[in-house]
Amino acid sequence: MRPLPLPDQDTAFFWEGTAQRKLLILRCEACGSYVHYPKPACPLCGAASLTPTEVSGRGHVHTFTVTHRAVPGFEQPFVVAMIELDEQPGLRLISNVIGVEPDAVSIGMRVEVTFQPAADDVWLPVFRPEAGR
Repeated sequence: MRPLPLPDQDTAFFWEGTAQRKLLILRCEACGSYVHYPKPACPLCGAASLTPTEVSGRGHVHTFTVTHRAVPGFEQPFVVAMIELDEQPGLRLISNVIGVEPDAVSIGMRVEVTFQPAADDVWLPVFRPEAGR
């Protein structure tokens, strides 16, 4: 079985969003910057007014690795990638790239979010090649 997230008070909004098939990232109400991983205040302006905001889920592969070793809950080989979202330079999250052979993944590859069920009410954001590409 794949390891499941353990939401806490700082990340519950993120996992509640994925259960609704939405990718939610904190956004600073003062300066408009996106903040990920969740923090209590904006690292750019220091404001504590951060609001979960739905993002497009589109971006590109910033970097990645192909894992060939056995990992519980994963069928190897699989891709672990750092995805940079279109909303802001440097707004990145770690996920998997699916729907394409691992050897076909490349830095700069356009991707979009999709959601995979992992348990009854747990959905994981993963990325696939952007439609039409």
